[in-house]
Amino acid sequence: MTSFMAVHVRPATPADRPTIERLWLMFRHDLSEFGTGGQSELPNPDGTFRSERLDAAFGDPGDWAPYLFTSGERPVGFAFVRGLSGPTRVLNSFFVVRGARRAGVGLRAVREVVRRCPGDWEVAFQDANPGAVRFWRRVGEELAPGEWGEERRPVPGRADLPPDVWISFSCGGC
Repeated sequence: MTSFMAVHVRPATPADRPTIERLWLMFRHDLSEFGTGGQSELPNPDGTFRSERLDAAFGDPGDWAPYLFTSGERPVGFAFVRGLSGPTRVLNSFFVVRGARRAGVGLRAVREVVRRCPGDWEVAFQDANPGAVRFWRRVGEELAPGEWGEERRPVPGRADLPPDVWISFSCGGC
């Protein structure tokens, strides 16, 4: 296990977008092995990956919020939250660079993001990603011990894909 690493979580600004765009490529690369329909996801011809969520996080301040995680002056991850205008927030995208994993960064970052928007939360992940399965179940138990739920939901418009796994919890002051 890696030693403890300090993490600072703050709302991302437009000036942070280039940094988060680079982190986004790492995030999508990590997820590419899990792909869709059992197939790995390859990058676009220009080496980028899909970026709708990145664009939404920086383009819809009424319903989305991007966060940047740093350790010292180095970026170590990000989170995108959507649903700010509704009753349930969704942790839409969450990433910690490999060099900062297993040092408590992810759990501390999630706790800080959720603390900023108390209420009901949901997070989706795929069964094919064992690291995500372990991490998000641990998050549920850490933030809402014995009070979180898990369900499988079909991917909208994609009957050919396995269902997403969703955890849900409420957190007033995590």
